[in-house]
Formats: sequence, structure tokens, C-alpha cells
Amino acid sequence: MKFRVGIVGCGNIFPMHAQALVNTPGAELAAVCDIKPGRARQAAARYHCRHYLDYQQMLREERLQAVHILTPHYLHPPMAIQALNKKINVLIEKPISITPADAEKMRQAAKNNRVKLAVIFQNRYNPGSQLVKKNILNGKIGRIKAAKLVLSYHKPDSYYRMSDWKGRLAKEGGGVLIDQAIHFVDVLLWLINDEIDYVEAQTRRRMHKFIEVEDLAEGVIKFKKGAYICFYLINFYSYDADPEIEIDAHKARAKIVKDAARIEFSDGRALEAKPRPGEYIDYGKGRKDYWGYCHWIQIKKFYQALGEGVQPPVSPEEAIKTQKVVWNIYKSARTGKRIYFN
Repeated sequence: MKFRVGIVGCGNIFPMHAQALVNTPGAELAAVCDIKPGRARQAAARYHCRHYLDYQQMLREERLQAVHILTPHYLHPPMAIQALNKKINVLIEKPISITPADAEKMRQAAKNNRVKLAVIFQNRYNPGSQLVKKNILNGKIGRIKAAKLVLSYHKPDSYYRMSDWKGRLAKEGGGVLIDQAIHFVDVLLWLINDEIDYVEAQTRRRMHKFIEVEDLAEGVIKFKKGAYICFYLINFYSYDADPEIEIDAHKARAKIVKDAARIEFSDGRALEAKPRPGEYIDYGKGRKDYWGYCHWIQIKKFYQALGEGVQPPVSPEEAIKTQKVVWNIYKSARTGKRIYFN
């Protein structure tokens, strides 16, 4: 069986999904949709499928079993819920939503209609992330004491001026945290896998004049068992530096840089992982290195899970956990208070 698939949004991230679908035996790209006619036509011509300018029309006229939603953040909930209510499975780019309330409505819509909802967090599937996760699960690195995340990207005002939604609080929900750094916050939450005690943070707009959102965020995420994450995030550096994660545990220290990792054990041993030549598909011109290579892996797993009738990764519950952390970091920054989780 092949799942008939539609993609909504033919912007920068579109090739990561379209090319992944071409390379996924269980999926067929049947239609694309974008409000910009030229972009929709070009995408349809490239992938030999129909194009639409109206999302609802595509849902009405195409017999879709799945839809990928690659639209601005504020459109994720209404678009996902419409598809879910039509019994269509949904794979959506991060974040699941801007607010926890909207995310919960999406999760409930999937449950009520007995279809699947999953969220793209492809960096979980990087070789580095996978190596560190394996050695956490097998106990070889020992109990985690702390972790740090440093992200320094380059997003000038000209980057924001090209968009009618990025940098706008109501449409994007925030800046460097919810748009760029959320991938790496998610990886750390997935790696540490513990209940959260509290978050405490600050956000600022240091170097941008055009945007309404933060270009700096720093703070701490504290877990119930004692571990914590300290993070420093900016998008006004001079270039897109490789994001860095370090985990300090009782038997080892692990460092993830971009999609590679090295674990140095206290007994002198070391393990490394990095992408192998030819391991991933070619997403085509314009793909940014810092997006990682692993959309294809997660998309393949999505359709494998649909074929087996099980929940695909990343589940709504996992995505909501990450989204709640982001939401409460913003709340802490806004109120100047430590925000405790129940």
C-alpha cells in the first residue's frame, strides 16, 4: 500500500519533505499547496503532482491519507485540526503550536478521529544524538549531572524582512528559542528523559531593530532527579556556527556538535559517531547544513508506523512536552519568575 500524501507550504523546508517522500517506498506525493501561485506551480512541476492555492480545496478534492504541514507556526493548529477531522494523518514541522492549549486541541483531534499526528524533530536521528542516547539507555555514561546548549546563528534583519511572519510575535510565537533552538532543546529533553521541576530564563532583543521577538535567550531547565540544562542562544552572530551540546555524567562526558558526537569515558575510552558518506539522500540545492540530514529518516519511520497502525515518532505528547518548556521559558522571561511544573 502507498499512502497518498499532500504537502502544504512550498517554502524553504519543502525540499526536505518532498525529496524524502520520493525516496520513501510507502508514500506517493499526490499534491502540493501554497498561497503563492508561482511557488506552488514550480513545486508541482518538479514533483509531477497537482498543485493548489487553497488548502481546504486540496483536502476536499484529493483522496489523501496523510498531509505534511510546513506553514508558519500560527497556522499549524487550524490546518492540522482540519485534516485530522477529515480522518487524514498529519506530519507537521516543529513547533507543534505556539500555545499549549492549541497543542492539546491537536492531540485530542487526532485521538477523537483515530488518526495519527506526529511532529518533525529530525535531529533526534542524527548519528551523534543516536550514539549518546544509546549510551544513556545502556547506562554506560552513568547518571547525568548537567548539560549545556550553546547556539549562535546569523539571522540579520534582512532575513526577517523576507517573511511576513518571522519576527512577528503573534505569528511566530517568539524568536531564536521557538524557531531555531527548539530542535536542540528537544534533543536534550529526549536524551535526559526526566520530569521537569522548573525553568528560569531571560530573553532580550539585543541586535535586531525590525523584529518583535527575542534574538537572545539564556537560562536553566531543572529536572526532578537533579540534572539541569543551562542554555545560551543567540541569532545575531556573524555566521551560522555549529550548535553545541555537552552532557556531563558520572562516567563520561558527551559532546554533540551539529550531527556528530564524541563520548569520552572516565576510564580513557572514547566513542565517536558522524554521518557516513552517501548515508543520506540529496535534498537538492538550497538545503541548509544546520537543518541536519535526517528528515528522511523520520519521514520513513512515519510511514512505516502508519503501515503498522502504531504511533509514529515524534508523538504529540513528546512534542507537547518540548512546547511546554518553550512556553514556560517565555513566561519566566516575561514575568521575571521561576516557573515550576506540576
